[in-house]
Amino acid sequence: MSATTPTTEAQAAPAPVSFTEAFRFWLKLGFISFGGPAGQIAVMHTELVERRRWISEQRFLHALNYCMVLPGPEAQQLATYIGWLMHRSWGGIVAGALFVLPSLFILIALSWIYLRFGDVPLVAGLFFGLKPAVTALVLHAAHRIGTRALKNRWMWGIAAASFVAIFALDTPFPAIVLAAGLIGHFGARHWPAVFVLGGAHGSAKQSYGPALIDDHTPTPPHAVFSRRRLAKVLAVGLGLWLLAMALLVAFNGLQGTLTLMGWFFTKAALLTFGGAYAVLPYVYQGAVETHQWLSAPQMIDGLALGETTPGPLIMVVAFVGFVGGSLKEVLGPDALFLSGALAATVVTFFTFLPSFVFILAGGPLVEATHGKLGFTAPLSAITAAVVGVILNLALFFAYHVLWPQGFTGRFDTVSAAIAVAAAVALFRFKVGVMPLLGACALAGMLASPYLS
Repeated sequence: MSATTPTTEAQAAPAPVSFTEAFRFWLKLGFISFGGPAGQIAVMHTELVERRRWISEQRFLHALNYCMVLPGPEAQQLATYIGWLMHRSWGGIVAGALFVLPSLFILIALSWIYLRFGDVPLVAGLFFGLKPAVTALVLHAAHRIGTRALKNRWMWGIAAASFVAIFALDTPFPAIVLAAGLIGHFGARHWPAVFVLGGAHGSAKQSYGPALIDDHTPTPPHAVFSRRRLAKVLAVGLGLWLLAMALLVAFNGLQGTLTLMGWFFTKAALLTFGGAYAVLPYVYQGAVETHQWLSAPQMIDGLALGETTPGPLIMVVAFVGFVGGSLKEVLGPDALFLSGALAATVVTFFTFLPSFVFILAGGPLVEATHGKLGFTAPLSAITAAVVGVILNLALFFAYHVLWPQGFTGRFDTVSAAIAVAAAVALFRFKVGVMPLLGACALAGMLASPYLS
């Protein structure tokens, strides 16, 4: 019998999973979670639903639907949710943290190599090839999300309005998210069919055998909603945020780089509807234009590094923090690596703290509403708006890659050729992210001797 063949009623449910066994799995997942949210969710489904049967498909999808509604990285939040459901709050904290920490350590190392050796011709050639690949990836992300979200002319209209708002009117990303959410909220009352969540992850159609947390397994006591527990989680989350901010203010001052990073990335964490690509324009506005923690080309390089590491793509913020902390010398000119590492850690903490609070506070409410989530209409509208925002981001990247000196400068034909080849590989041949980045990096290194 194959691994995906429905099993019989006589098959026994898995034995209870110890905290240590779960810890080992979440650690492993943190190192193999490549491929963006779709790939990460697929890996979790294969491991947790099909192979290990720690959770049934119906419960898995129910948790995923909640995570899709939230701002923040849905795959990391899903891991947090399942870890919490299995082993209480510490289980969720460990699962979510281990999803992120390997990526943080890897990005700190890669960011340091980038700053130290980025001007070496071989390394410069590598990033020369990666930049057009990233442009093609962002365009492909807009297409992929659009295929799922733009199911009718109303959704197309929201996407178009979003694009015009951010491209022509320079409307802040938070305002676009708020407007789209309100359209979904009120529009669903009059035209509910318009706002059905596009591309929902479907319903469970196949049984992989009894699961440890099965369709009809009673909600464990720690996951039963209580106002006291909700208040406690919110108080702890807010207390940790206030304590961290107080420490930064005491160490760095109100206008210090680390304090500004903490506040800025707290706001960014609450705006990541639709994934990392959607919030990148906001991060660009603040990190590049307002605070000047890094340059536009460095931002593109950081996204390329984020694509090549495990963990959520939003971990590109760790690169932003490292470069900004190092260039601003937050610990002095003699401690540039420690400056960058501290800033990357601060940024990561403030980016992911809200995700843990959302899951630990909202999880009990979700467990009480299997199949009854009624707040997908705002998400549908926000997802449609995100398509327009991501398209704008693709044009922004294309401008900086194809006209590196501005429109008055030369057109970079080599970058254009790599970008077109990458787009064809993605759209026509469905090439994976890692092979694509590897091929484009190699092309950049081969072309680098002829670029001076």
